[in-house]
Amino acid sequence: MIKRSDGMRYNELAEKNLRTDGPLVKIKDDPRITRVGKFIRRYSIDELVELLLVLKGDMSLVGPRPHLPEEVAKYEQSHKKVLTIKPGITGLAQVSGRSDLSFEEEVKLDTYYIENWNLLLDLSILLKTPIAVLRSRNAE
Repeated sequence: MIKRSDGMRYNELAEKNLRTDGPLVKIKDDPRITRVGKFIRRYSIDELVELLLVLKGDMSLVGPRPHLPEEVAKYEQSHKKVLTIKPGITGLAQVSGRSDLSFEEEVKLDTYYIENWNLLLDLSILLKTPIAVLRSRNAE
């Protein structure tokens, strides 16, 4: 971890943003992440804590991923549909490309999920999630 990186502000980190097409910040080689942290993130072990939020009722197993308030503040009206349901630990975007997706592609997949939700879609996403995690494809 780089010294003083824990004090970096959102705007400083946003300058290193891999995405240029929307308000979400995806940082490659985030200076705040240690080696152990990189391993934990690569295999999505950090997401296990969110199971407690599912049990509490604040999150769902499947749904759009939660975003930072700083990111949501920059959403256009057409992006806000993803805020109409509880966020999920995994979602259609996560099993369809993770960080390879542009912001617009992610929003389209999340909107598709919201508009076409059914139990089979949830089951399909849940079954695809371990494969996506084990491949650890682009877990930035």
